Amino acid sequence: MRQYRWPNLIAASALIAVLLAVAGVVWAQFGFRRPVYVQQNDPPPTELIVARWRFNTNGLIGHSGWTHNYPDSERHLNEMISEVSSINVETMSYRIVELSSEEVFDYPFAYVSEPGEMDMTPEEVANFREYIERGGFVVVDDFDGDHIVNLRNQVRLAFPDRELVPIGVGHQMFHSFYTTESLEIFAPYVTGGRPEYYGLLNGDGAIGMIALWNNDLANFWDWIDQARYPLEPSSEAFRMGVNFVVYAMTH
Repeated sequence: MRQYRWPNLIAASALIAVLLAVAGVVWAQFGFRRPVYVQQNDPPPTELIVARWRFNTNGLIGHSGWTHNYPDSERHLNEMISEVSSINVETMSYRIVELSSEEVFDYPFAYVSEPGEMDMTPEEVANFREYIERGGFVVVDDFDGDHIVNLRNQVRLAFPDRELVPIGVGHQMFHSFYTTESLEIFAPYVTGGRPEYYGLLNGDGAIGMIALWNNDLANFWDWIDQARYPLEPSSEAFRMGVNFVVYAMTH
């Protein structure tokens, strides 16, 4: 029988204790989900930078909902915008931005994923309100079901005097660059019920935030090179993204 020395046993025990402690932290933060490593990007000094907002979370989706489809959704959308418009943007024109920081005001176009996990701090609430009132534009995407209840509650913290209003296909936002014929095209390919669109108006009456309930444009943007979806809804998702950017930059 092999003889073990006490120093080796002590070292092994210490290593196991450390691994168990790390596992406990990971379990507390992510549950059954694996940890997500998200790399920051240093974008080029282009006219358009897509800001991916990182916000305080309630843990509903393992504290990682804000990362969904990052960064390929941004990269592919930027490629599309650069090819079809004269907007100065490059593939790498995106950045993770903390909602609680003053940096949010540097980027007038922002993207939010999984608002059902949003649990804004007082600093984030104040920045969100100021961002909208300054004329910033936010796309809120990748959520369905009763997650809209949490989004409404979060919006109400910043704008107790305003509600999300339904936005139909006739709104100019859906015709700012491409003509949108229907908002139903994504229905067979997304979870939840019928896709619906809600806007939050800023003080000037323009849309400062568009919420895509029962929808997930970022999946189409992210997976365009993986043939997961038919071409028609994928193309329409990119057209809609371009419309959002053009509307944001002209209102």
